[in-house]
Amino acid sequence: MPVPQSIQHFLGDQHVSFSVIHHRPAYTAQEEAAITRVPGRQWAKTVACFADGRPILAVLPAASLIDIERLRAVTGAENVRLANEQEFEGLYPDCETGAMPPLGPLYGQRVYVDRVLGDAKEIVFHAGSHSDAIRLSYEDFVRLVQPTLGDFAGRAGH
Repeated sequence: MPVPQSIQHFLGDQHVSFSVIHHRPAYTAQEEAAITRVPGRQWAKTVACFADGRPILAVLPAASLIDIERLRAVTGAENVRLANEQEFEGLYPDCETGAMPPLGPLYGQRVYVDRVLGDAKEIVFHAGSHSDAIRLSYEDFVRLVQPTLGDFAGRAGH
């Protein structure tokens, strides 16, 4: 599946310079980071969640896990939960299940980014499929998405 037109138009309309990385199919952020030879701290894993019933996107480094309590504090919500796969289809109809990009404005959603990603000059993330990724400058990403920064990433195994 090529990069969906909606994603290409969203980036193009905002005059953002980006590149597409085509790769063999991969289904976890860490696997995609390895296949594309992108350091895990630059691979922006996108996790769909609900905060007080509203869809949001949480974005964190590939090897990290979400600390739901810390994300709840960052969002100011009473309740935060992960979205389930059945919910993905309705929220991201132009994307393969679980391959949504962290482009919240495209989907009418707020975006929360873990501060660790802010150390990267560039970030790479799903481009709507499990075999394409988008690389762009972190500065352009922030300008496009206007995320809320916070500390909500935990390390795998902790």
